[in-house]
Amino acid sequence: MARRRRAVFFVWVIALLLCMTLSSTLKQVLSAPDYSVDNSQSSQVERQLSRSFPGAGSEQDALVFYSRGHRATDRAFRAVVARVLSATRSQAGVVSILGPYGRRGARATISADGHAAVARVALGGSARERFKNASAVQTAVARASGGGVQAWLTGFSSFAKDLAQVESADSERAEAIGVPVALVILLLAFGAFAAATVPLAVAGAGLLLTYGVIAVLARVLSFDVFLLTIVTMIGVGIGIDYSLFIVSRFREELARTPENPRGERRRIADAVGASVATSGRTIVYSGVIVGLSLTSLLVIRAPIFREFVVGAIATVVCALAAALTLLPAVLAQLGPRINAGSLPARLRPWQIRSDTPEGGSGWARWALAMMRHPLLTAGTVSILLIVSMAPLLGIKYGLDLALTSLSETPSGKGAQVLAHSFSPGMAGPVNVVVLPADSSSPAGSRLARTRHGAQALAVSLREDRRVAGVTLTPDADGDLVTAISSVPIDSRAADTLVQHIRTSLASTVGAHGGPRVLVGGWTALSVDASAAVSSKLPVVMAITLGLALMFLLVVFRSVVLPIKAVLMNLLATGATLGLVVLIFQDGHGESLLNFTSTGFVQAFLPMSMFVLLFGLSMDYEVFLIRRMQETWQKTGDNRLAVVAGVEHTARSISAAAAIMVAVFGSFVTANILELKQFGFALAGAIAIDATLVRLVLVPALMCMLGERNWWLPVRVGRLLPKLEID
Repeated sequence: MARRRRAVFFVWVIALLLCMTLSSTLKQVLSAPDYSVDNSQSSQVERQLSRSFPGAGSEQDALVFYSRGHRATDRAFRAVVARVLSATRSQAGVVSILGPYGRRGARATISADGHAAVARVALGGSARERFKNASAVQTAVARASGGGVQAWLTGFSSFAKDLAQVESADSERAEAIGVPVALVILLLAFGAFAAATVPLAVAGAGLLLTYGVIAVLARVLSFDVFLLTIVTMIGVGIGIDYSLFIVSRFREELARTPENPRGERRRIADAVGASVATSGRTIVYSGVIVGLSLTSLLVIRAPIFREFVVGAIATVVCALAAALTLLPAVLAQLGPRINAGSLPARLRPWQIRSDTPEGGSGWARWALAMMRHPLLTAGTVSILLIVSMAPLLGIKYGLDLALTSLSETPSGKGAQVLAHSFSPGMAGPVNVVVLPADSSSPAGSRLARTRHGAQALAVSLREDRRVAGVTLTPDADGDLVTAISSVPIDSRAADTLVQHIRTSLASTVGAHGGPRVLVGGWTALSVDASAAVSSKLPVVMAITLGLALMFLLVVFRSVVLPIKAVLMNLLATGATLGLVVLIFQDGHGESLLNFTSTGFVQAFLPMSMFVLLFGLSMDYEVFLIRRMQETWQKTGDNRLAVVAGVEHTARSISAAAAIMVAVFGSFVTANILELKQFGFALAGAIAIDATLVRLVLVPALMCMLGERNWWLPVRVGRLLPKLEID
């Protein structure tokens, strides 16, 4: 890469120009988040609706009308309603519309004060199609409304569309905070302006490449709008980190060799080669561990996890591509100019100064201090982390639509009118499909029992205080019972209503060979997603830990070090998730972080955060232990290896962690609660890992274990591929 840097620059310029073109169309091919679970009840209901009840569509939304100056019975109000309904019917994907006038059924369609009305709109098609069509319907509704009457489309796809805009604003604000802070940290870490700007530029190139790759993949696969924010968050963080480690090693390699006017080009190329052969190889190992951790999520048969895995792995691959190709070319081009704009000597890393001998830095003294009382040090930190994990015992899962963040958007305004004048459940009804039982009874008899069961179910639901209204739609293949809940569709109360229907009511109706009862709709989908996450957690953890152990066994060529690394990562990750539960589920810190607790954690976040945090935090373990391994293989002195490893990597690890915390932590300012949760979890885990674990627990445990750290049975060693350290 160093010798052929002009060709490298040319390829990257072409690639980035192409990616800029592709990324400009990226938002057009994204869709609403698909939280469904393969073959779950909610997924079966969606398919059954399309087959037996085409008029119900795949998604049922509300078209809300409101006027301060007119009543719904006024001619002017009715004229606007007629105009809006006509405009809506002409839009693609609109399966059916049920207007507010002349209706009888689940709930009055004109508010008690007469100033609001609601119509039902059914959307068909896939999640991506509904997302696109809902946006078009919103535009048509906005154009058709007027004359003192406002109209809004409210439902899952319209929520997702408006949520994407709020998330985009949150992401831009977070980047405006995180990136400048990262630049300051890089400047303090490197002590030179040129060295500080290079990782930012390379990370930006890697992120743009990621956007282009996802834009291509989105033509074949489905990606949701939330993934783009997560990709940006991860791409900036790891892109800077990977580049930081290589730049740091490059400056160290340059400082080791004297300048040679005749052989300067060779000296620079050798420094680049040595940097990639050591730190570059280490970030490849780190990237592989992240990828292996992410693949464990594929055991959960849900589109949201498949999208996350593909998007996150694409981000890691693109970050590695930039760090291993573009960065070496940039470093070769800059050479000693990487130190341009240097700060005063006392603020530069000790490795590039001549006044600090090996083993005489502050970080070396820190490592020795941690090894002075290793048992006390390791025990104290371990107890602290275990206590932080305790809240995980009471974790609850759910799906929050972030409606409180949408108050100024069209769908949010419609939801507010529904909650005030009608029922919040109108934004997403509970669909209960009652199907004939599979038996040898005559078809007529089975259909009669189905009809009777559906009627009994509807009667029971009407008596439930959590239900605002019920409609019954018969069909030759079964009956559809549509229930409008009186509580928000993303609340715990709505979840318990779905569980009550599935357990108590369904068992009563289906007793003694009665009809089958399937419950669908947004709330049921949330319940299914939560159940899938909780049931697959042990499997995902086992796969993640097993793959990490096997890979680290090859990298470290030790039995003890991989086990220790996995256990420490479990402590750090578990402690972070425990804090997420304590803060976001239990509500401790609402005023500080400016949010209102929903009483649960977003269903897909704990699992996603576990595998991602496990992979990211392993970066520092690999970087630190590999540096210790270099010294161990040269000297055979474990104590010296620990000191050298901490001394050479602590500044880089601390800087990399601080950058990650700044980038991820900036998302705590987001209005969307799940972004707050994600940003806090990533920032918290990195902070815990880089301080309590890598700089305290690792030196103490390495000291306690001594030469046993490097123990590898001879037979096992012969079976393992040998990865040389250059």
